[in-house]
Amino acid sequence: MRQRPDRATIEIEWIQRVIEQPIKEIVQQDGRIRRWAAIEEANGRYLRVILLSDGETIHNAFFDRSFTL
Repeated sequence: MRQRPDRATIEIEWIQRVIEQPIKEIVQQDGRIRRWAAIEEANGRYLRVILLSDGETIHNAFFDRSFTL
């Protein structure tokens, strides 16, 4: 994930913040967990973090342009 130029600016601290303090969470049918939180340091954009079903392993993280509450 961090090798993609569009995602290289995502800070590890932001990912951890989304994991610990999500404003929304959805569990997918395959067990993966999607969590979102606004990142003020990134102009309030919403970061989506996808965890594997164990709830700990990060599968992906990216700014979600289509997120709505």
